[in-house]
Amino acid sequence: MYSYKFYFALIFFCISAVLKAQNHSYSIHTIAFYNLENLFDTINDPRKFDEYSPIMEVESNRSKIYQKKTSNMAKVISDIGFELTKNSPSIIGVCEIENKDVLIDLISNDFLKDKNYGIIHFDSPDARGIDVALLYKKHIFTPTHSSHHTLKLYDDEQEPIYTRDQLLVSGQLDGDKIHLLVNHWPSRRGGETKSQPRRISAAKLTRHLTDSLQSIDPYAKVIIMGDFNDNPNNKSIKNILNAKKNRNNLKIRHLYNPFYKLYTIGLGTTAYRDAWSLFDQIMISKPLLEKDFSSFQYFKSGIYNKNYLIDNQGRYKGYPLRSFSDNGFNNGYSDHFPVYIHLIKKVSD
Repeated sequence: MYSYKFYFALIFFCISAVLKAQNHSYSIHTIAFYNLENLFDTINDPRKFDEYSPIMEVESNRSKIYQKKTSNMAKVISDIGFELTKNSPSIIGVCEIENKDVLIDLISNDFLKDKNYGIIHFDSPDARGIDVALLYKKHIFTPTHSSHHTLKLYDDEQEPIYTRDQLLVSGQLDGDKIHLLVNHWPSRRGGETKSQPRRISAAKLTRHLTDSLQSIDPYAKVIIMGDFNDNPNNKSIKNILNAKKNRNNLKIRHLYNPFYKLYTIGLGTTAYRDAWSLFDQIMISKPLLEKDFSSFQYFKSGIYNKNYLIDNQGRYKGYPLRSFSDNGFNNGYSDHFPVYIHLIKKVSD
């Protein structure tokens, strides 16, 4: 999986050289997504099944472990995109968080406390109490609208299934209007085939929200991010969202999925039974692919899979170094790697 790192480093070097040769200055921002793997607090909420979260099963030093878990997550966020921007992401979507309080603790950590992050979060009806949220640098991104949208699902007996809401945020990124959709689609519990209809329903909701934005403005700059629990070639993403592998010949309302090509060469963000999946993705609408860099345009995408995020021993060697396992807290990070894109805009000389 990691033999491709030199290849991507070479491409990045060549692109950077081209930009420098053009004698222009560029404003560059990182947009990222990260599954924070059960970032729960240590307080039992009687309204949720949070007692089944890994940290609640820890019998000693629970508060200390929570602080370390939070610090580990903050460390990773501070590093994403740093090689290019020398800073942490301007915007980052997150999932598997319990509530707003854990996000306040996250952005108050030493790794992030000087980054001036704001929080957009809504409690969702998920049975375990896990939500999605958006963190943004308040001096760079100004939200103008935020809303959450419930995914209505039912089991075979027509009883409701409570899952994560989808988060929609619109605002100004350094003067450019963008729209962001943050997702955490239903899992594959019970098997991929049996659970597929639930992700199809999730995709239809995401597509509906995207269509609504594009109906108002066909040239809307839309960024869809999340842990989709499906790969780029699965029906939910490839057919329902209609997210394309290639950026050429896109129609105005099409989406481009830059992670599709990464998936086809064997890269992934999470592993199970020695098989890699690329469940974490960021997709963008066509107006972010124009050649006119007077406004923000897509530049580069990637999986943040640095060595310190990789388990280097045991039966999960090579997998993401997760926070919790059967043995309790591993002092790890997440069972998912973060993903990111860079947006660039030419700065007036």
